[in-house]
Parts: sequence; structure tokens; C-alpha cells
Amino acid sequence: MREPFTLEGTHVRLEPLHPRHLDDLLEAAGGDRSWFGYTWVPADRPSMAGYVDQAMARAEAGDQVAFATRSLALDRIVGSTRYYDLQQWDWSTIEDGATPAPGGGGLDLVSIGHTWLGPAAQRTPVNSEAKLLMLDHAFTRWGVRAVRLQTDARNRRSRTAIARIGCTLDGVLRADRPASDGTVRDSAVFSMLSAEWPEARRRLVERLAY
Repeated sequence: MREPFTLEGTHVRLEPLHPRHLDDLLEAAGGDRSWFGYTWVPADRPSMAGYVDQAMARAEAGDQVAFATRSLALDRIVGSTRYYDLQQWDWSTIEDGATPAPGGGGLDLVSIGHTWLGPAAQRTPVNSEAKLLMLDHAFTRWGVRAVRLQTDARNRRSRTAIARIGCTLDGVLRADRPASDGTVRDSAVFSMLSAEWPEARRRLVERLAY
């Protein structure tokens, strides 16, 4: 298990996901659910409680790092996001001297996902700044070589947002998993490399008008 940590910027604070966030998450997930599009978001207390419990179990196992997303402007929880698929590659078979220097956090690759925001936080700086904070932590603190993000291939709004961050579309995995609407999902997979992050970060900071 990785020690829980908080990431905070001007518009958003990412707090370690905890059962105390349950009521706030339920409120954020209520109302007009058409905003969630192709993203599965728990709709009732039992499913949200299971969602939180599962995320915390994965965090305990060291597989994920889950957050509740707090809008600082609204001063309330507006959604959730997490790191997952934390990978430390096996370099033991590589000849001595040929192994790249390990990152500071011992990780080579992570994914960012399981992200959703309630209607009140849509089209605000919350998502962009959350991605900025998470990407920066992954590259500068953990020293990863790449970060991946993926979405339902049909979700044009999400694909546009990921590309706007500076990620590159690596391809589409066909028939990748069940989709939130009960169909079979094709997943659009994006990535950003560590060498690309400084310029992407500069553009993101400019967009957020820091």
C-alpha cells in the first residue's frame, strides 16, 4: 500500500478516497445523469458504498490510488478519480549498464482514469487542473516513463479533453470490456511520455491562467 496523499491546486483538491465521502459522492452523482455519458457512475447508496470499498481495497493492495475530487470554488466533493495499473517493469533480464535509471517512485508506467464529475463541476477548471496535478505527480515524484488514459471510443467529449491535455492517441482496443450502457466497449487509448510532459505542462498552466 502506498501512503495516502493529497494533491491541491487553485481550483481543486484531490483527497484520499474514504467512506466519509460517501454522502457527498452520492449528492454529486445525483440530478441530471445525462452528463456522465459513457462513464459508469454509481447511482444509489449500495452501489456507491461498494464503489468506495472496492477502490479502498485496491489501494490497500497497492494497485490503485483513489481520490475524491473537491471543487475549491464550491467547497464540496464533485466526483472521483484515481491512478490505476501501477506498473514496475522487470528489468532483471537486461544486461548490466543497459537498464535506464529507475524513477524516484519505483514505477515505470501508470494509468489515470475511473474519472467522473457531477454536473456542477462540468465545464469548469476542475478536471483540467486535476489532470495537471496527477500528471505532474506521476512524472516528477514517481518518475514514470509514461502515463496512459483511456475512454470509450464513442465518447468524443472525453477524447477531445484528453487530446487537449497533450496526450497522443495510441490506438483503439476493439471489444475491450463491457460498456456502461450494456454494450461491448471499444477503448480509445492515449498516452503521454515523460519527455513530452514539460511542454504539455506549460500549455496546461497557461490555459488555467496560473
